[in-house]
Amino acid sequence: MARRIRALTAERIGDLPGLCSSCAMWESPGAGEPVCSHSGAAQEFAAWIDDVRAQWGECGRIAYENGVPLGFVKYAPPRFFPRAAGMPAGPPDDDAVLIACLRVEPDVRDAGLGKVLLQAALRDLVSRGERTVEAYAASDVADRERSPLMTVEFLLRQGFEVARPHPVSPLMRLELKTLASWTENLEAVLEALQLPRRVGERVPAPLVNSIRPKGSSR
Repeated sequence: MARRIRALTAERIGDLPGLCSSCAMWESPGAGEPVCSHSGAAQEFAAWIDDVRAQWGECGRIAYENGVPLGFVKYAPPRFFPRAAGMPAGPPDDDAVLIACLRVEPDVRDAGLGKVLLQAALRDLVSRGERTVEAYAASDVADRERSPLMTVEFLLRQGFEVARPHPVSPLMRLELKTLASWTENLEAVLEALQLPRRVGERVPAPLVNSIRPKGSSR
């Protein structure tokens, strides 16, 4: 059993879960609460990834098990996400990197993979000198298959704070200076998670309960 975390590239968009491989919701202008959709925009999404990587750098991570994708996270400066300007809580700050999407396949949810993917994104950003991360959160996700947002509870557990309140989708913020030194190998953490082997199997508690910055007591 081999689990790996790989960069999001145009060549790998077919590995993304659900509607994600052809959804360009964040990359298109709009307003209101975000909803994932099958827009048939795979080519546009691939071009967007190439553009972001050329102008700014890596913009996502995908987790795999034996070559099978388990989930992914996507992030970039707000200027690359026109849709963020129309969010009900208001646009992100220009100095922040926006984590737009984090999706995990339904049969491996609630086993700690979301935390591993988020930490992979944060560690990448820390290594590149970024200082601040923001993410829109869902106060309640009624349809997990069509929402790109992480929950408020999940982000609060990872150290985020509410930057701009909203009853449905507040903007959350994390200062990365407290995460500047990590010793964990995230692929080793991913290997340690007890993920279910098939759809519908009960998800056991993960072996690894937290990923902490060096010296943290949280």
